Amino acid sequence: MSDSTEIQTNRNTPEHKRTGASRGPMVTLAVVIALVAVFVAVAGILERKRTNAALEKYTNSTFAPAVAVVEPKLESSASEIVLPGNIQAYALAPIYARTTGYVKAWYHDIGSHVRKGDLLALIETPELDQQLAQAKADLASAQSNAELAKVTANRYLGLLKQNAVSEQDTDNAKAQLQARNAEVNSAEANVKRLSELVSFERVVSPFDGVVTARNLDVGQLVSSAGSTSTPGTGTVIGSKPMFEISAVQKLRVYVTVPQVYAPDAKAGVIATLTLPQYPGKPFKGKLVRTSDAVDPATRTLLAEIEVENRSGELLPGSYTQVHLSVSSKAPALVIPVSAAILEPDGLHVAVVDSNQRAHMVRVVPGRDTGATIQILAGLEPGQKIIANPPDSLTDGEQVRVVKAATAAPRAESE
Repeated sequence: MSDSTEIQTNRNTPEHKRTGASRGPMVTLAVVIALVAVFVAVAGILERKRTNAALEKYTNSTFAPAVAVVEPKLESSASEIVLPGNIQAYALAPIYARTTGYVKAWYHDIGSHVRKGDLLALIETPELDQQLAQAKADLASAQSNAELAKVTANRYLGLLKQNAVSEQDTDNAKAQLQARNAEVNSAEANVKRLSELVSFERVVSPFDGVVTARNLDVGQLVSSAGSTSTPGTGTVIGSKPMFEISAVQKLRVYVTVPQVYAPDAKAGVIATLTLPQYPGKPFKGKLVRTSDAVDPATRTLLAEIEVENRSGELLPGSYTQVHLSVSSKAPALVIPVSAAILEPDGLHVAVVDSNQRAHMVRVVPGRDTGATIQILAGLEPGQKIIANPPDSLTDGEQVRVVKAATAAPRAESE
């Protein structure tokens, strides 16, 4: 009883009261600190989520390349259209070897004008010459055997009338004669074949023209496949023709006429050609034929124009602009030069659809003023095209339109 009284007395002492009173604020402070820490952590997590969401939104809005679009302008075309054309030789013949041997000599180089039948090169064929000599000897032997068989057959026929030989022996002699004659025919055909191959030792021009390529030299080995190799090494130089001959007295020019102007592309229409190397000097040509069918991919008509070139000023492979008169003034679309994309298969533009995706569209160009280009086929009015497409742009790529550009390029606005 005294012990419990003593303990109770100690609890009621001032020191015990001070200790209990000091613990209360400390617990409160700890709770406050914990609440503040939780609040700071929650605030940090929320801020981080908000920042990530903003970053994701910004990334989604800026990952596509920014492009400016322009709408093609519609303008009335003049009474003539200007189409790009390619000048080609009227006839082009790659000359390959028809026999195997070594080049003994060549007589014409690039730029040399030749006539039909002119000797271009000589090929040495020692093995073929020996084969021909053997074939001629086989023919002589076959002819001798045939003569002997003929004498024997005639002799048996005479003896048969005298009943000196049997009919079986006579028939055998006649069959032997026929076999010998067949051997003669076979030997003659072999001689003719080898003689033709030997004649190919002389490489001649098939028509009047100019030599545009020479891919052989003295001592090179040529085969009937047309490949050449360096003697002693076996290294193939290439499957190229020995010569290329182009007929340039008259040239062909191919143009693609838009469908709207197809009725004006008729045989006999006079066309005017202009070339950058001859400014202010037109050349006259005549439209001679068309494909009589519109290409469904480009909605154009292929036309061929013939041009006289007796002066030799026009060169095959050159680019030219063909001016054709038209009866109907159909409207044409005009775009800035910066919107044009030159690809190996022709001119393209990048069209942006309603889903903000770019699509490469092949177009048919018309007059090129240096600042703008006429588009004769491939585009529709109201389509949005990229004014200055980046080089890395691909078909179907997502883009981001940042502003609308004007159809007039800077060069004209300045």
